[in-house]
This record gives sequence, structure tokens and C-alpha cells, in this order.
Amino acid sequence: MTVERTYNEVIVHLSSSVNIEELQRVLNYLEYKEITADSEATQEEVDALVGELKKARRIPSHTAE
Repeated sequence: MTVERTYNEVIVHLSSSVNIEELQRVLNYLEYKEITADSEATQEEVDALVGELKKARRIPSHTAE
């Protein structure tokens, strides 16, 4: 594995023998870290939002006629 830093990105070169599913989990985590890097949200705010989203998923989006 090699890591290369350019002006605006970091490039990681891996062997093709790396398990793709495990790599995808790592990439998902890194994407999360990138997206949330500048967030000022508290854990309590995040938990409240997750609760609202879970409630919204349980409510049908349309009514049957």
C-alpha cells in the first residue's frame, strides 16, 4: 500500500487482493468523516434527527383509497 498526497486530495494505492467488501466499509467510514468534519452538531442533535427519521419511515407516505 502506498499513500500519496496532492494539493487537494489523498490517493491510496492498494493491492488488488484486498477484500472489496471490507474496503467498502472503510471507505464508507472515511466518507462519513469527510462529510462531518466541519459539523457543529451535537450527538444529542444527531440522535434526535435519527429518531425523527425512524418515525417518518414508519408512517405510510400515501393513503390507500
